[in-house]
Amino acid sequence: MIYNIAEIARITRGELSQKSDTCEIGHLLTDSRNLTYPEESLFFALKTKTNDGHKYIPELYECGVRNFVVFEKDSSWENYEANFVVVDDTLEALQRLVASHRRKFKAPVIGITGSNGKTVVKEWLYQLLQDRFIITRSPKSFNSQIGVPLSVWQMNERTELGIFEAGISQPGEMQLLEKIIRPRIGIFTNLGEAHNEGFVDNEEKLAEKLLLFQDCKVLVYAKKYAIEAAFRKINKTAQLFSWAFNDATANVNITSVDKSFGRTTVRYIFEGKEETCQMPFTDDASLENALHCLALCLLIDVREDFLKLEPVAMRLEVKQGKNGCQIINDSYNSDMGSLVIALDFLNAQAEHTGLRKTLILSDIAQTGFADAELYTHLASLMQQKNVGRFIGIGEHIRKFWHQFPFESRFFATTADFLASDIKFENEVILVKGARSFAFEDIVSGLELKRHETVLEVNLNAITHNFKTLKSFLKPETKTVAMIKANAYGCGAVEVAQLLQHHHCDYFGVAVADEGAELRKAGIRTPIIVMDPEPSSFDVLTAYHLEPEIYNFRMLRLFSDFADRQGERDYPIHLKIDTGMHRLGFMPDECPAVVKELEHTPSVRVESVFSHLATADCTDMDEFTKQQIANFSFATDYLRQNLGYPFLRHILNTAGVQRFPEYQYEMVRLGIGLYGIGIDEKSDIRPIATLRSVVLQIKDVAEGEAVGYSRKGLLHRPSRIAAIPIGYADGLHRAFGNGNSYVLIRGKKAPFIGNICMDICMVDVTDIPEACEGDSVEIFGAKHTINDLADVMGTIPYEILTGVSNRVKRVYYQE
Repeated sequence: MIYNIAEIARITRGELSQKSDTCEIGHLLTDSRNLTYPEESLFFALKTKTNDGHKYIPELYECGVRNFVVFEKDSSWENYEANFVVVDDTLEALQRLVASHRRKFKAPVIGITGSNGKTVVKEWLYQLLQDRFIITRSPKSFNSQIGVPLSVWQMNERTELGIFEAGISQPGEMQLLEKIIRPRIGIFTNLGEAHNEGFVDNEEKLAEKLLLFQDCKVLVYAKKYAIEAAFRKINKTAQLFSWAFNDATANVNITSVDKSFGRTTVRYIFEGKEETCQMPFTDDASLENALHCLALCLLIDVREDFLKLEPVAMRLEVKQGKNGCQIINDSYNSDMGSLVIALDFLNAQAEHTGLRKTLILSDIAQTGFADAELYTHLASLMQQKNVGRFIGIGEHIRKFWHQFPFESRFFATTADFLASDIKFENEVILVKGARSFAFEDIVSGLELKRHETVLEVNLNAITHNFKTLKSFLKPETKTVAMIKANAYGCGAVEVAQLLQHHHCDYFGVAVADEGAELRKAGIRTPIIVMDPEPSSFDVLTAYHLEPEIYNFRMLRLFSDFADRQGERDYPIHLKIDTGMHRLGFMPDECPAVVKELEHTPSVRVESVFSHLATADCTDMDEFTKQQIANFSFATDYLRQNLGYPFLRHILNTAGVQRFPEYQYEMVRLGIGLYGIGIDEKSDIRPIATLRSVVLQIKDVAEGEAVGYSRKGLLHRPSRIAAIPIGYADGLHRAFGNGNSYVLIRGKKAPFIGNICMDICMVDVTDIPEACEGDSVEIFGAKHTINDLADVMGTIPYEILTGVSNRVKRVYYQE
């Protein structure tokens, strides 16, 4: 549906300044990195704790965007031939526009909220109902104050059913989302611990969530959550449609549940009749989510085969491929909404690598478009996203091969593709297809094979940690992300690509070779080399890396080298020793530093910094403050005498959280990015999970011993599991002989005997359900890096950086 910019100004109650004839709007944009159709896009300049959308307006204007909603105007835009709608609050304007858009459509809408399970219930309803209705639904987990309006905006004249989820984190949010979703049918999934910190208690949180259903006609829920009284306070007329176990008062009475052979058989009574439903899983969480879906289907008189339900993929995985390729695995579904998100992720991965972008795609799920119109739209989308090569798989998509005027090939089936002679080299390949196409076989064929121990890195968590740490800072304060030591073991190139995408200002590495590798991977962000050596000066200048200068010898050597290279004002970073006594000029040496720099036009000070030795030690705060005072004394002198400005930075992760008043113009973010906070209250999320598999399980008699030197003496008949990870992979020998454990099926399995180079053994006697092939968590969210560090009497850095390069890194985005 197309809107005119004047109509949008009226709906949003904004003041329109119109200088462009490009004024018809079909797409809403809140993130400049997701631009697809510039001429038809309206950009909302949103301001958050960590960012301000107004600063991306010049970049978007250069890309062809001509329509903007802002809450303040900048004189630098005066000459833009663009349309600006000035409002009091850009987020409120976005929500008001989409609420108006929603009122144009009479199609029934299902609204879903609850503490957990929203996305799964929504996606399973889509799987069950997509052959009966043309459905518009939330992409992925778009359930926030921004995500909900972007989801509902997708409704159009073809929509026969809307399914949207809504999430909240504090009071006052759901009322706004209800005006946008306006559900006819509500589903309340459950009430759990998520977002407790935003509410006084569960009663307040429940009352807020139920506001989504204040005008709905029917509410589907599980009786065990006892929400009836709270719901009736806001809606006295809606039908309550419940399910429960062995409760004849429920609309759907579950009389028995039988779990066997990976399936669950549910028997239930509905409207006096006993019926049966089979589901393809046995875990309790999936059962509860599926029963919500069953109740909804019974409510609208639909009977569907629940065995066709497929696991909901909550993440995109990035894997290393053969022949210099990267593989993005999204082989779970194929629809336009999730395709746009996946293509944005493809662009983000390819942005800095210079690799060609390739899309492997199956037939698209039902959209309401005629096939010809659908695939014409698909081809246009791919051109906008600069996809270099396209491979279509499926009977429908290959009929429209002529719609794709760029390099493309088509196959009727996945088997045909796998049997072909097609080759891939130096490409980022997005593999996206419906489950029925078994695209996991394609991913397996493209993936570079290594052993089954992997380090999973959560890109969402890194982004969250970056934004959390930035929330302590003023908007203008710059950031240095430390990605030395292969980004603390997590993959320097991948982390740098992600943080460059999120506009990090500088990167810090230890040695020049680390910086050179980033440059070769396409990283353009300024890079500081913290430990430069004279033998690497040519590498510094060749890749425009900026050295730390910590003494007079290094200053003279590098300035002389730069002068011989014909450099002028080459950026350097001065290190001041304020009390850590590792590297750096002493504060009383600053006059001599100024005198030296007066005669070295080949270099220019870009920043001056120091290291805090005890920022995370609350009992040493006086020492920390003395370091900061020493730093201020030194930098004040340098500022007064150098004759030009420079950046100052002394805070690390702990300093940012504990001493934000001393942030100066820049801070350095290190271990906090990688999931280690200063305490348990810190909103820093773990980013890495080290996993392996059970290779073999054997029964070993009492009195026998396990491992080298017979250290693992057994005092009972035992089941011993072998796992393919050892000290060569970074699993320290100190963990052996019962000093630590792994998690198998969520239960502790202690190490038995010595850790070997490539193998370790654990005792699974108390986990009788453990099987060969089971997943093993060495560390992660439940068994943390801090836990392992405590066993060794060391710091988390050592555990994380110690994971060897032969352990494959798998990157994913939820």
